[in-house]
Amino acid sequence: MKFENLEINQPNSDLNKEDQDYQHLDLSLLKNFKLTIAYDGTDYHGWQRQPGQKTIQGLTEEALRKILGQKINLQAAGRTDAGVHALGQVANFRSDSRLTEEELLRALNTKLPFDIRILSVELASPDFQARKSAWSKVYRYRIKISPIVSPFEYRYVFHYPYSLDLKAMEQAALCFEREDDFSAFSSGNYLNPLRKIFQSRLENWGDELIYTVEANGFLRSMVRTITGTLIMVGRGRLKPEEIDHLFRQKKRTLFSPTAPARGLCLVRVNY
Repeated sequence: MKFENLEINQPNSDLNKEDQDYQHLDLSLLKNFKLTIAYDGTDYHGWQRQPGQKTIQGLTEEALRKILGQKINLQAAGRTDAGVHALGQVANFRSDSRLTEEELLRALNTKLPFDIRILSVELASPDFQARKSAWSKVYRYRIKISPIVSPFEYRYVFHYPYSLDLKAMEQAALCFEREDDFSAFSSGNYLNPLRKIFQSRLENWGDELIYTVEANGFLRSMVRTITGTLIMVGRGRLKPEEIDHLFRQKKRTLFSPTAPARGLCLVRVNY
């Protein structure tokens, strides 16, 4: 059986760095705004601002610039890839704006396209940082196993209407609950690839498989690669007990393809 929709990403050493364009300002004089953001990532080149590309960060910063009359540097809890969605992305920025949280919320949603919504604007403590203050992040991946996928769902699920061993997949998902080197399940190279997964669960909801994972951090494409590995288990190409061997190899193999971006959603960030 062909598996055209999964891909193997080659390691990329040229990873985007955290934005370093900080202005020399007295941060103690600025308000620290916390945004909770939901978006449909289908038509965007991911979260992170990139020259010549339409991104969530880029459009949100531009909307803030128009509203506040100043350049804004948004720091997010995590950089979602192209095509990945979010129900609860979190970002923060500092400004001396006199707008209230309610006024800023209304203004932002007026300026932004309808597939990006600011769910809340809050004043955070001066030391709050969307990424560094996060305790964990929760992602969800949806796999539709019905013969036909609804046109109202296809942007948010990976359609895989083929036979899968669901019991083996459920068992394999539990194998990822650990603190370990996740190099074998990432498309990037990291000096510190150690991550801790607190929860890794695959559930069967009728004609849909829901994979939920919570961790203290994620490597690039890590959730999609784990999902691709689970599908390989479901197809009988890999046994759950062989996952430990993949961890020990510390490198990508054909048993860990990358599932499509459209099925992945950042559900929430825990602080």
